[in-house]
Amino acid sequence: MVNYTDERLLEIIADGESDRVEFKESLLGDAPRRIREAICAFANDLPGYDGPGLVFVGVKYDGTIGDLEISDELLRQLADMKTDGSIVPPPSLSVSRRKFPNGEVGLITVHPSDSPPVRCRGAIIIRTGSRRGIATAQDERILNEKRQHGDRPFDIKPISHASISDLSLGLFEHEYLVRAFSKEVLNKNDRSVEQQLAATKMINNVRYPDPTVLGLLTIGRKPKDFLHGAFFQFLRIDGDSLADNIVHSAEWDSNFAMIIQGLDHMLVAYNRTAVKITSALQEERIHLYPLEALQQVTRNAILHRNYQSNTPAKCHWFNDRIEVISPGGPFGDVTPQNFGEPGLTAYRNPNLADAMKTLGFVQRFGAGLIIASRLLEESGNPPLEFKVDDNFVRVIIKPNPNYLAFTQGKV
Repeated sequence: MVNYTDERLLEIIADGESDRVEFKESLLGDAPRRIREAICAFANDLPGYDGPGLVFVGVKYDGTIGDLEISDELLRQLADMKTDGSIVPPPSLSVSRRKFPNGEVGLITVHPSDSPPVRCRGAIIIRTGSRRGIATAQDERILNEKRQHGDRPFDIKPISHASISDLSLGLFEHEYLVRAFSKEVLNKNDRSVEQQLAATKMINNVRYPDPTVLGLLTIGRKPKDFLHGAFFQFLRIDGDSLADNIVHSAEWDSNFAMIIQGLDHMLVAYNRTAVKITSALQEERIHLYPLEALQQVTRNAILHRNYQSNTPAKCHWFNDRIEVISPGGPFGDVTPQNFGEPGLTAYRNPNLADAMKTLGFVQRFGAGLIIASRLLEESGNPPLEFKVDDNFVRVIIKPNPNYLAFTQGKV
């Protein structure tokens, strides 16, 4: 809970309206409706400030404190905006009277909702700068993900129309369990298969054994039947654009281990290594791309993608670059502006991350792109490039100029 001093509130008023501050001179006219919309927008907190929004009643648009009397009845009217049914779910807010040397104001302090999107009379209101507006479908998706980030992650949500028969119990027993637990623990384990599945979050629980998203992605027979975007596409293109000739295409829609194995096969098949003889006894191997860097980037796309999207993750191998495209923009504290900065990691799919680490496809959490960047630098490749927005993350990998120079006879 933030407690603002009078001095700090006067500074905020002096700075004017913003994406976290709204002024209303009184409750006349359509001011109550606009205040409710402001409360809704602050509760949605689309920019992700994770801090309160402030509505000042008794302050003019130019920041001048007026002569409005902040009575108990006015404060009651403001407080009733939380519970009168206009804003759902009810926002977390407080109402107070603040007295300053040049007048008094009513202050509504609105905290970000734990369960966005919040609606005002049926509309999802958001704020951009000092303006309010109705959320787009993309804005609503982001708010839905914020809710999932704040409580139960999507990757352990149960899929009610799936059943245990949609999971490979042999894969679970012979591959996953033996890696997840020591031999001693397994030898002493007298749990049923359902209890083991529930303990590893592959199903919801023993009583309601619906497979979770994690279960389908990890040991599912065909996850795409339930998560329509849960597959990976690979294209090798003889050119520099999608309009050029496709040399080879592949698609995988099985569990993530099978996807990674198939994808790794393509990465090996189309990568190239040049051998440069430096002396009679020595040779230098120059790789077009360091294989492990490609693996880190593609596995990162599988791990961090949005599995609520119907769009697959993709790898497009052009002549002059590789593009790895992951549906779903940054998540949690990661934004398009700070994406790729060391130490910034927010897991859209934290349980999937654990499963990928259990099966050996992830070495350290939050280090995939950092490892890839280091390997590219050591190999002589240009640094990773990122194109990030709210819908996709596109990672661009450029070839080793030393390989190109050597194979083209320039060295």
